[in-house]
Amino acid sequence: MAEPLTPVSRGLVALVFATAVGVYLPTARYGFVEDDRAVVAANPRAHSIPQALRGFDQPYWGEEFYRPLTVLSFAVDWTVSGGRAGWLHLMNAVWHGIASVLVALVLARALSPAAAVAGGLVFALHPVHTEAVAGLVGRAELLAAVGMLGAVLCARRRRWAAAVACAAAAMLSKEHGVITGVLIVLDRWLQRPDEPPYPRSLYVALGIVTAVFLAAWYVIGRRATGDVAPVFLGAETAQRLDIALPGVLRAAWLLAWPLNLSADYGPRVIPAYRAFSLAALGGAVIVVLVLAGGWRIRRTAPTLTFAAWAAAAAYLPTSNLLFPSGIVLAERALYVPALLAAAAFGCAVQWAHGRWTPQRVGVVTVAVLSVLAGRTLTRLPVWRDNRTFLLTLLADHPESYWGHWSAAAVLAGMGDTGAARREYARADSLFDGDPHLDAARALFLVGLSDSASARPLVDRARRRLPFEPVALRAQFVLALRGGDQARAVALADTARGHVPWEAAWYDAQLDERPGH
Repeated sequence: MAEPLTPVSRGLVALVFATAVGVYLPTARYGFVEDDRAVVAANPRAHSIPQALRGFDQPYWGEEFYRPLTVLSFAVDWTVSGGRAGWLHLMNAVWHGIASVLVALVLARALSPAAAVAGGLVFALHPVHTEAVAGLVGRAELLAAVGMLGAVLCARRRRWAAAVACAAAAMLSKEHGVITGVLIVLDRWLQRPDEPPYPRSLYVALGIVTAVFLAAWYVIGRRATGDVAPVFLGAETAQRLDIALPGVLRAAWLLAWPLNLSADYGPRVIPAYRAFSLAALGGAVIVVLVLAGGWRIRRTAPTLTFAAWAAAAAYLPTSNLLFPSGIVLAERALYVPALLAAAAFGCAVQWAHGRWTPQRVGVVTVAVLSVLAGRTLTRLPVWRDNRTFLLTLLADHPESYWGHWSAAAVLAGMGDTGAARREYARADSLFDGDPHLDAARALFLVGLSDSASARPLVDRARRRLPFEPVALRAQFVLALRGGDQARAVALADTARGHVPWEAAWYDAQLDERPGH
């Protein structure tokens, strides 16, 4: 027999939803910031439902990733609102509200209603979510979380078709949705042995859906597997772990104490250690605690085990522990892992109820939630517009080379080439291992006809990443300006083979050459 949906009253569920949405209402006045412009504002598929549906066989961004359901959700919002950014931000808040409710319902299986709601409220207010909710491209994280948690709850309710549908929705929203089947298996394993097993057909269906998605992702979005954070280029396994494990420690710290938040966690923000460090040791301890600790408490605190292992599974693809990814750390990647913080607080509330007076429990709970809400509200304005975003990053983390690189691009666009040169030089001094920075700086210098300064940057970029698209462009322009037509044609052919989406640009440049 299917269990009741939840012992949590509708009023408490509504409280979690209203809190999650309410704290992000200020974003309804925000615009398109950073990646929002390319993924949403300048993407025709995100403006039309028919185009989004026809684009189910197209990559998410450029030639990478496969997230058609996320694009479709943008298209629906764009159609309803006429392209108003405020409406899209509001819908992000609504999806976050749904995810927060699902967290409370997941926790309600083993915790009291009050403890489960407390956990749901922590998830709703956790400051680490500001990037995922306030940034429109974070929609992928929100939808994937709703799909994953919805699938677990549907399986508990023995709604097998709905569970499979939610799993498919999670995968089509973002790649880490492929862990949904694992979460269902984990959740069932942690249930009481006397509860009826899930049918084999559920696991078969989940396996088929997962295999079909992985096949589609390989065909359509596999170029993303070539993305490697610059700090990992050329790094051996031990060198990668020397950098990745401190990232794990920082991620755990952000979940436990989300005070010092950042839009960038590249080199210098998280030091790029070149040997095993205390920070790496701390990251290794976190890994052991999550895995071994989860196993040890699986019978006494199954909720914590589920949350810890679900957090680990969701974080693993971008953790750089098994293979290098395109980022060292990003707060949006901690959206699902924040389930661990929510579960830990819910368990703490349940423990306190048996030892403290209700008034004391209430005071402590309200104090914790108030601190979280306050930090979230103070963090939100960072995502108001690009100017605020960049100025905040540079003020909070002047050691961020990416921040200075972004400032250089803005200054170049404004025509302040002297200041742009200084910012590019500052970025390079902070971290000189990014071929994309070298390529962008070289192209900027080519535009100023400073070929002598551009050439070594192009050479360095292509040594590190032979087919870096912007470096190829810069080298092509240098060849044309130097009168080396044969070299230019050869570079254009190389670009067509390795960055085919740029072929039209090369063709246009060659068509304009004299005597063509």
